[in-house]
Amino acid sequence: MAKRNKIRNREYNNKQAYLFLGPYLLLFLVFIIVPIVIAIALSFTNYNAIEFPDFVGFMNYVTLLTQDEIFMQYVLPNTVTYALIVGPGGYALSFLLAWALAQMTKVPRTIFALILYSPSITSGVAMTVLWKILFSGDQSGYINAWLINNGIITEPIKWLLDARFLLPIIILVALWGSMGVGFLAILAGILNSDETLYEAAAIDGVKNRFQEMIYITIPTMKPQMLFAAVMTIVGAFQNGAIGVQLSGANPTPGYSGQLIVNHIEDYGFIRYEMGYAAAVSVVLLGIVYLFSSVSKKLFTED
Repeated sequence: MAKRNKIRNREYNNKQAYLFLGPYLLLFLVFIIVPIVIAIALSFTNYNAIEFPDFVGFMNYVTLLTQDEIFMQYVLPNTVTYALIVGPGGYALSFLLAWALAQMTKVPRTIFALILYSPSITSGVAMTVLWKILFSGDQSGYINAWLINNGIITEPIKWLLDARFLLPIIILVALWGSMGVGFLAILAGILNSDETLYEAAAIDGVKNRFQEMIYITIPTMKPQMLFAAVMTIVGAFQNGAIGVQLSGANPTPGYSGQLIVNHIEDYGFIRYEMGYAAAVSVVLLGIVYLFSSVSKKLFTED
């Protein structure tokens, strides 16, 4: 009888859990699952947002891989370069700065954490205004003015319209704004680590902060590290607004700052080739899933 009551209580508690999860599951279904299913379905069609979709099978994917020269020559290499620098670079910066802030007392730590986190929550327009002033293409731009005053150049450089400089500037701006939610998760994980582990490690021969970070901090906060890694990967691949806002055009000059997200916006909302844009978005989803899976294997407990 007692065992049966325990089973009933467990089932009742499970029902309560599902009740509390209901709002989240509903939002997840409506804003995540349904759009993904619709995107996958549209990727097999020719759809212009006005007429009924026309089924074309894998033609959009074949076109993307064999005929879209812009994607293969510019978009994909730009995205890979951007993601490989901003992803690991932003992640490493997040960890190192969070670890450095954890060594401070509460008041300065809070101030510096807000300063580092603020660029990630600032609107894209407000963020690019600062960088447009720095990299303005005339003599009033701070970078041009400094270079001219020091005799390094004689004429101002159009930084944001020059294909040689646009992608590096985009990467610089992205790294500057990479201290987001992942950074806060890592900081929280370090601050809530078990102090007794550090005391035991000191007895066992750990002598400095670097050894503590390698042998204790990182192994004990794998969940926070995984969360930060996934958020960094997603942010690196989905961030395409910087290049458009800096250059003021989509496509960007010479396609030098064109990322996969910009390619999707170009075909989906400028050319209204929704089916093709959906195919590109599915490819982007697959790339993000692949990198997230690799991160999960690296930081998941055995």
